Amino acid sequence: MAGKIHIGVGGWTFAPWRGVFYPDKLPHAKELGYAASQLTSIEINGTFYGSQKPESFRKWAREVPDGFVFALKGPRFVTNRKVLAEAGDSIDRFYHSGVLEMGDRLGPVLWQFAPTKKFDADDFARFLDLLPRQLDGHALRHVVEVRHDSFCVPEFIGLLRQHRVPVVFSEHATYPAIADLTGDFVYARLQKGKETVKTGYPPKALDAWSERLQLWAKGGEPADLPRVDKTKAKKQPRDVFAYVIHEAKLRAPAAAMALIKRVSLSR
Repeated sequence: MAGKIHIGVGGWTFAPWRGVFYPDKLPHAKELGYAASQLTSIEINGTFYGSQKPESFRKWAREVPDGFVFALKGPRFVTNRKVLAEAGDSIDRFYHSGVLEMGDRLGPVLWQFAPTKKFDADDFARFLDLLPRQLDGHALRHVVEVRHDSFCVPEFIGLLRQHRVPVVFSEHATYPAIADLTGDFVYARLQKGKETVKTGYPPKALDAWSERLQLWAKGGEPADLPRVDKTKAKKQPRDVFAYVIHEAKLRAPAAAMALIKRVSLSR
């Protein structure tokens, strides 16, 4: 048994993709639908910067096929603050802004912290307590992305396991890479692509990532990725969300599609 593997990119509006990923003369209004026909997930960044209308969430959900899932970035008004324990009102406003209009297209919410945010165990624990597990009968999923080395301690991993919240595995030049399994799904952000490579990553790197994604889905832990706490997590099927983003954005869709093909052929 294995969890589902969702692979995609960050957003769908990017002018350089026109004529490279998107067909020539494809109307802008049809770009999401086209992207969703080639990928299995998209990470939405706009929710980080400002509130969206309920109709926007409904529209996005209507334009993608069954089985497609969006990840949403939680608003910066929650994570970019000195005292995280005071973020309750902002979290409530976000979840009552129309997020649930996405229905079964709603995947995890990514709570991304600034590289300057340091680990404060008491405050972070209180933040995790604020995250709702369900709303109006809908189960909610949360994942955190931390980008300061102070989080690379067993106490942080223990907190996440206590709350069953995953930590992003960030493949990045400077952010900490934490592959510890702390929840019932895995979330990876792949950020080392190269524009000089047509598929973003060379074939061997894509093969390696395909194998890791499938191992995670089966409940395993890749031996070649760094963990903070050497204690092995309970082996169980896990859904996997992987996004090719940041570097070499022009090639991100090609890299994601190459990964989707490899995973599909292996199943």
